[in-house]
Amino acid sequence: MRNTINILGVNFDNVTMDEAVKIGIGLFEEEGKHSVYTPNPEIVMAAYDNLELQKQLNEGSLVIPDGIGVVIGSRIIRKPLKERVAGYDFTRLLFNVLKDTEKRIFFYGSKPGVAELAAKKIRQEFIGIKIVGICDGYEQNQEKIINSINEANPDLVLVGLGAPRQEAWISNNMEKVKGKVFIGVGGSFDGFSGTVKRSPDIFIKLNIEWLHRLVTQPSRIFRMLKLPQFIIKMFIEGKKYK
Repeated sequence: MRNTINILGVNFDNVTMDEAVKIGIGLFEEEGKHSVYTPNPEIVMAAYDNLELQKQLNEGSLVIPDGIGVVIGSRIIRKPLKERVAGYDFTRLLFNVLKDTEKRIFFYGSKPGVAELAAKKIRQEFIGIKIVGICDGYEQNQEKIINSINEANPDLVLVGLGAPRQEAWISNNMEKVKGKVFIGVGGSFDGFSGTVKRSPDIFIKLNIEWLHRLVTQPSRIFRMLKLPQFIIKMFIEGKKYK
């Protein structure tokens, strides 16, 4: 039975990183198709006002808190999540397991050339991993995208279109596409490729990765404003639990 905590309408699995990876690997052996989502506070706020997005997230087989803000929010309402489970790190840990299997992986998303570079670097790092197809997120022909994925016959499809586009794509196309597990990876292809540098370890350990991103990418300030809005909303929600 899943142990979930509801954060502004989104049901998060209350898991550690190790538990999340174990569940993620286990999805390949379960019946049916499975989606994995990694909402941060910005996505939770979007889902609060977009019930279709909220529904899509809650249909996920695994929903992990990609952002320390979500964990802080859970503590405010006195239903603490165990820890932050960053989607970028979660996916890399999956790679480390899948490199020793026959599981086939497809990369869909990001700007032209980025997913290709990401695949090249992932193949170099995780020797033996089977990335069998790539399609950038700027391709508009949906039939072509679906045919490309089906021809590659993957077990795992990583969809990096950004929220809410990737969640909608997975929800609307999962049954049409070959694949067992579908993960919304946001901007992870940028990180895998080195196009966007990950925050230094000290920022990650202190859970202030958002600060490094804001300093290095000032254009994100309007997106970052969602975080204080989220925290305020959680304090309002917290009154219901007192």
